[in-house]
Amino acid sequence: MTLRTETDSLGDFQVPKDALYGIHTARALVNFPLSGQACAPGLIRGMALVKLACAQTNAALGYLPSDPAAAIGQACSELAEGQHRDAILVDALQGGAGTSLNMNVNEALANRAEEILGGRRGEYRRVHPMHHVNLHQSTNDVFPTALRIAAIDSLHRLEKAIAALQTALQAKEGEFSGIVKVGRTQLQDACPVTLGAEFSAWAEAFGRDRWRVFKCEERLRVVNLGGTAIGTGLTAPREYIFRVSEKLREVTGLGLSRAENLVDATQNADVFVEVSGILKAHAVNLFKISSDLRLLASGPLAGLGEIALPAVQVGSSVMPGKVNPVICEAVGQSALQVISQDMAITLAAQSGQLELNAFLPLVAHALLGNLTLLERACTIFRERCIEGIAANAARCSELLEHSHAQVTALLPVLGYELAADIAREAQQEKESIRNVVLARGLIAPQVLDRLLSADAMTALGYRPDEQKSNRN
Repeated sequence: MTLRTETDSLGDFQVPKDALYGIHTARALVNFPLSGQACAPGLIRGMALVKLACAQTNAALGYLPSDPAAAIGQACSELAEGQHRDAILVDALQGGAGTSLNMNVNEALANRAEEILGGRRGEYRRVHPMHHVNLHQSTNDVFPTALRIAAIDSLHRLEKAIAALQTALQAKEGEFSGIVKVGRTQLQDACPVTLGAEFSAWAEAFGRDRWRVFKCEERLRVVNLGGTAIGTGLTAPREYIFRVSEKLREVTGLGLSRAENLVDATQNADVFVEVSGILKAHAVNLFKISSDLRLLASGPLAGLGEIALPAVQVGSSVMPGKVNPVICEAVGQSALQVISQDMAITLAAQSGQLELNAFLPLVAHALLGNLTLLERACTIFRERCIEGIAANAARCSELLEHSHAQVTALLPVLGYELAADIAREAQQEKESIRNVVLARGLIAPQVLDRLLSADAMTALGYRPDEQKSNRN
């Protein structure tokens, strides 16, 4: 491999001759072989957009000559569009509060801009990583601003995925609205309910998640760009500080604004904990609902078997014909991953000290990873599971008929003690509630049919005048 020599304050270091990155990145590759995972694509894009806004602002104010500014702008646009990603090599987990990623981006942009202007990689005569690309910036204002941009973009995609999932459940709610089944509390038979009502509850839960995720953007719109190292703006011109956030809003198309207190926005990471908490709530709903579906589809012959999940994969290497609820299991594992990563975000955010949080790379890695994982989980949950669910109406009717749950519908007519006695007799004699009531002559057949109908058992309460007529 042909090498070039670059120099920093620590001395000389060898860099591959054709590398788009430079000495700081090369040192970071040696120092941080940790997770083996690259920085999130959204974070890299966010960094490129921040650098573009800074370059354009510096050029407009006369701090950056037009030729380097134009070349840096082109390089930023290319990186934001996905080019040169193979030059952003630093590990997602790194010391220095994200300095290695910032410098990796600075070096890649500088070398690309140098090329655009006719120079060679590593020369830095026309465009320098620090003097030009990083002008009037610090990792401490660039990195968290880029994280906010990346998180907002991911939130938009997640909201759409949740909305589609909610819509799919609402479609099943309508499809299954007439199927009455046994409701269950604490895994024991309870009041009758429609299968559609169960799906409606799940759709409602995801509706709340969708709204929470939508509102999350407001927490992330305030950025500390221009605050430089600790939020005081030291080394940056006042006019630049006031104008760079406006330029960033123009470049990204997002409703971003400069924080009123840049010191606070630089040292405190609680907003990321708040957003992570919202994502955790969504993960909780995903886990609970995917588990409910596994339970309702259990068996299918020796379990509940009230619904059938789509058969998407052979389930066993030793049991022929076995099909497992693999999509629900995968979604559940994704939810558990998000919940555990929320703790990492919490611990990282609380570990900030005084004017800076050095653990922001972990926050970025976990938060952006959670957003991507949840978006994908919602999509496969909808496409590979929810949309293909079929109801086993006969099984629902069979279990309801043999359950004592129906007796609850007779409470307003018979009272608790008599209803409990009927339930005991039905259990002892292995008879249905209907047959016991008819055998005792407690309620006329046509009235009993009405009381045990789907409409009556799943209506929102009853009217006293109707119950009075049912006693006759």
